Amino acid sequence: MKKSYEIDMCNGPLLRKLLLFALPLMLSGILQLLFNAADIIVVGRFSGSHALAAVGSTSSLINLLVNLFIGFSIGANVLTAQYYGAKDRKNVHETIHTSILLSLAGGIILIAVGVLLARPLLELMATPEDVLDHATLYMTIYFCGMPATMLYNFGAAILRAIGDTRRPLYYLFTAGVVNIVLNMIFVILFQMGVAGVALATIISQTLSAILVVRCLTKLGGICRLELKQLKIYPQKLLRIVQIGLPAGLQGAVFSISNVLIQSSVNSFGSIAMAGNTAAANLEGFVYTSMNAVYQTALSFTSQNIGAGKYERIGMILRRCLALVTVIGLALGGLVVLLHQPLLGIYSTDPEVISYGTIRLFIICLPYFLCGIMDTLVGMLRGMNYSILPMLASIAGVCGLRIVWIFTVFRWNHTLFTLYISYPLTWGLTACVHFGCYLWARKQMDSRRRQAGL
Repeated sequence: MKKSYEIDMCNGPLLRKLLLFALPLMLSGILQLLFNAADIIVVGRFSGSHALAAVGSTSSLINLLVNLFIGFSIGANVLTAQYYGAKDRKNVHETIHTSILLSLAGGIILIAVGVLLARPLLELMATPEDVLDHATLYMTIYFCGMPATMLYNFGAAILRAIGDTRRPLYYLFTAGVVNIVLNMIFVILFQMGVAGVALATIISQTLSAILVVRCLTKLGGICRLELKQLKIYPQKLLRIVQIGLPAGLQGAVFSISNVLIQSSVNSFGSIAMAGNTAAANLEGFVYTSMNAVYQTALSFTSQNIGAGKYERIGMILRRCLALVTVIGLALGGLVVLLHQPLLGIYSTDPEVISYGTIRLFIICLPYFLCGIMDTLVGMLRGMNYSILPMLASIAGVCGLRIVWIFTVFRWNHTLFTLYISYPLTWGLTACVHFGCYLWARKQMDSRRRQAGL
């Protein structure tokens, strides 16, 4: 009998279950963004545009360093879901305990990398001198909380694998409230600036990590975490790396192209950087809502593959693509419609709002293309194809953006030319991923016929 927090992904009608799974994920992603939004709003309002630019200028660089390890949590999710769908108690146990230790090791590595490389990498990105010191301080403090960030992400990935997306939402809500309260105390009361928002963020992330680990230790059934039995199982580590490393590399290479774009934005000055930061944060709310559908496709596909319910894969794809398109068009259009008051939350400077408007109009309206692209990647990873979507994404998104920056953007040095590279690369790569899905499905069906299934 299923626990109340779990969703049976392998039996019965799909659409209602997809929505029940995706909605808490959307809200969870929004709450995670509120950590950063609270930082940005507080520093923008109470510490000025330079502090706002400092916090915003670190986001693409932080993602570059973190995404590789976050990719391993995707491997943990896929592997746990497949073994859970197959009701394989031993392999579920080994996967979960390996994943938790891997998350802590990754967090410790990221502390060293982030602290040592923060300033050199920010300088490499041509971060302006009036922003550099604040940005370095923010990154240094932020990376000290990486073990908690990794632990939460891996723990939440395990819960998603068994169909539980509600409890991670509750934990993030609790941590989000703490983050906002601490922001106000550290920045407004104690005048700590970017150091205050970074400290508030890592404290709140530590709280969410503690809550998710506590949940895993109290789970019934085959997914219970036993802290005394934590151990790296080499075969499970290898499988997590095989699935997660391509996802992590894809995220890291994506971040390289975004770092180049951030560096290009930096060339327009700190006011343009502040406008870009505010607009990118608003876009994040649309992206994370669409990303919930990607995670839904990943978990549902993985469990059904593990359970041998191959006939449900096509149904999952069709419903997830329809869902992500509706979400992208509705939320992207809403942000564009309300761009003036929304950007005004982050800054009252008319120039900052003007620069933010340019980005929102170009990126938000066709944002659904990014959602379609990511959902197809989730389907492929759930079907045990991880390298294929990585190669397609690196070539179609990252490679083309880099070429664009060094050719078209260099020839026509405007923000419009820079930002238009986003929707162009999303649409092209989505088409390539769909072709990859059709090929992968054909291969899967061929293997089943040969096996007499």
